[in-house]
Amino acid sequence: MYKSNRSSSADWPELPFEEWSDTAATLHMLTQIVGKIRLSQTPWTNHSWHVPLYVTARGLGTSPIPYGGSAFEINFDFIDHQLVMQTTSGAQRRVLLQPRSVSDFYAEIMENLRALKLNISIYTTPSEVPDGIPFEQDSVHRHYDPEFVNRFWRALVQVDRVLKEFRSRFIGKCSPVHFFWGSFDLAVSRFSGREAPPHPGGVPNFPDWVAREAYSHEVSSAGFWPGGGGIDHAAFYSYAYPAPDGFAEAKVKPPAARWSSELGEFLLPYHEVQTASSPDDVLLGFLQCTYDAAADRANWDRIALERELVSA
Repeated sequence: MYKSNRSSSADWPELPFEEWSDTAATLHMLTQIVGKIRLSQTPWTNHSWHVPLYVTARGLGTSPIPYGGSAFEINFDFIDHQLVMQTTSGAQRRVLLQPRSVSDFYAEIMENLRALKLNISIYTTPSEVPDGIPFEQDSVHRHYDPEFVNRFWRALVQVDRVLKEFRSRFIGKCSPVHFFWGSFDLAVSRFSGREAPPHPGGVPNFPDWVAREAYSHEVSSAGFWPGGGGIDHAAFYSYAYPAPDGFAEAKVKPPAARWSSELGEFLLPYHEVQTASSPDDVLLGFLQCTYDAAADRANWDRIALERELVSA
């Protein structure tokens, strides 16, 4: 029987975005390279669920990727700061994570794939990034601060745990908790089961047909990102597509949560959770009340879609 876990503020690291924004931008590109390798080899799954990475006990990983009659996986180790590439034949290669250009990382990663007898090519322009620089040409992004990368991963461990508890309350169609390397966020999405109007598209370096498939059905989605894209701090978010009437005016908690008209979603600064006496309860409260606001206003069949959390 599941027994609920709870954290204290000491378990949540400080993560001031301004102190590691350059490293975050570089790490974003590295996760895109690895994510695109997974994308190139994995059968399409609805809503692009075949492309994300997953939080692991040491960093972020792909899970096994099929290759012919075998498989391989790639894992970021944010404790020893290396990228570990291994195959089901037992072969393994490692790439150090350290300050150097994305183009150098890309070249070494592809060289190691060839050494592992994995003949793989990827589309090298970053996804969901305006004016993205192809990986093999990117000498701009070259920062790597191991302390802040480790903090980011430790924050992801906490967020992953809480999002999974939130996910467990829903018995309708629901995504895994997964890390999207395009938008550089950890997310979970709940679906009503009803079709949604076509998404307008327009995401930089992201085909409109992919956006429309991703948002083919009514969704309430929530997650976490470390900052960037017009937000100068780490934050939790919650949005609905399509947003029902009155969603933006909903009263949500905690008091620090606010509606962003620019992004079309509710935001809660990470700092408000990280410094709370009960971080899990604050975050779960935000996730639940923003979902309530979406589901109630859109008349979801909540009796059929939800259950009470079972604990011991």
